[in-house]
Amino acid sequence: MNSLYVAAGLLALSVVVYQFALVRSKKMEAKVPASEPTSSSLRLHSRPSYHGWLAVLRATVPALLIFIIWSLFGSQVIGSMVLGSIPAENLPANPLQQKVLLQKITNLSTGFGIVGEAQPFERAAADYMREITSLAHFFVFGLMAFVAAVGFFWTWRTTDHRTRARNKVEAAVQLGLIACSAIAIFTTLGIVLSMLSESFDFFQVVSPKDFFFGTSWNPGFASVGAGSTDGFGMLPLMAGTFLIAAIAMLVAIPIGLMSAIYMAEYASPATRAWAKPVIEVLAGIPTIVYGVFALIMVGPFLSSFGASIGLDIRATSALTAGLVMGIMIIPFISSLSDDIITQVPRAMRDGSLALGATKAETTIKVVLPAALPGVVGAILLAVSRAIGETMIVVLAAGNAPVLTANPFESVSTVTVAIVKQLTGDQDFSSAQSLVGFALGLTLFVMTLILNVIALVIVRRYREQYE
Repeated sequence: MNSLYVAAGLLALSVVVYQFALVRSKKMEAKVPASEPTSSSLRLHSRPSYHGWLAVLRATVPALLIFIIWSLFGSQVIGSMVLGSIPAENLPANPLQQKVLLQKITNLSTGFGIVGEAQPFERAAADYMREITSLAHFFVFGLMAFVAAVGFFWTWRTTDHRTRARNKVEAAVQLGLIACSAIAIFTTLGIVLSMLSESFDFFQVVSPKDFFFGTSWNPGFASVGAGSTDGFGMLPLMAGTFLIAAIAMLVAIPIGLMSAIYMAEYASPATRAWAKPVIEVLAGIPTIVYGVFALIMVGPFLSSFGASIGLDIRATSALTAGLVMGIMIIPFISSLSDDIITQVPRAMRDGSLALGATKAETTIKVVLPAALPGVVGAILLAVSRAIGETMIVVLAAGNAPVLTANPFESVSTVTVAIVKQLTGDQDFSSAQSLVGFALGLTLFVMTLILNVIALVIVRRYREQYE
């Protein structure tokens, strides 16, 4: 069942139902005598447009729910029926092999992605799948049409002058807003639970002590089960992550904060009108572009510059990744700090200047202290963004998981290790793959703590101005 066709059908149904309900409610409104008082029971409780939207909700929402439920669970139902039709001697016992067989049967039934010759029982199962899929789509479409007709007929029969259409439509809108909020919450909860379950499996074979405090990272050759888990120590990754983030902050905080102060306090409206959007363009550049820029431009330049002054700077190093990441983060600090500084009341500036303070003294001693909580929150949010960055460090850091504080050497980060461990031909039941989920959970907790600290600082110390 094509989702585009279903969406187009529901949209067309909404237009038709809305017009019918709108016309009918207007006719009921027109039948009210002009001499009747406003409080008369013959007056419509809600405007005709609300009656139209109520009809749309009753006709389309149940049909849409049926389609969503079928989209989520229909393929599992059909797959179970198809596997049940296969003879027992031809059905693999391994669930993974059953999944592979079902995918092959699906390819045969659709005619796409067919590889190799199919056995007779596979072709029979594909024919059966094609047949029940057609019947299921016909049944679902008929059920959607039936509930839509019932909803519209129910609205048509029960709508009168006393129908509180506005109240019901507003309640439905409120319910939709709550559902959207719940989706965001449950998505986050699902991510956390999935990482927790896989991380729990990982810590069954690798000690948390060896993972959190180990100084060697080489999971590809770690001999789990033989009494050695030395290759799963994450300290080298954490050191590389914090080293690159520190370099990025040393670049982004001064430039971003100074640019925010200039645009908020010193720039003319004309200059601010074009300078602020130009700086914010940096935030819209894909991180892969920054990574390529660091790899082919910044890295070789730093290497040649270091050679000219007697320093051994690798082209792919923590310094290269940190500098480019700092440039990427400048808009985050600059834009947020600018918005916070401009919210400081003009009266505070005027009072300081009236007492004889200069423009610079007013900015340093009055404006910045008033905006400091928000600026600190913006910086912490930028730090969490730097810790979670992936593509720049994948291309520019060098992927050398060593415990070092030298910014001129290649390092690796938590995000690079996650990418490496969870890509390619991997056995997802092995510790070498499960360690990616443990790293992801650790990174999630780190960024969550930083975000919570930023929110606490902003809420605790922010100033409320009239």
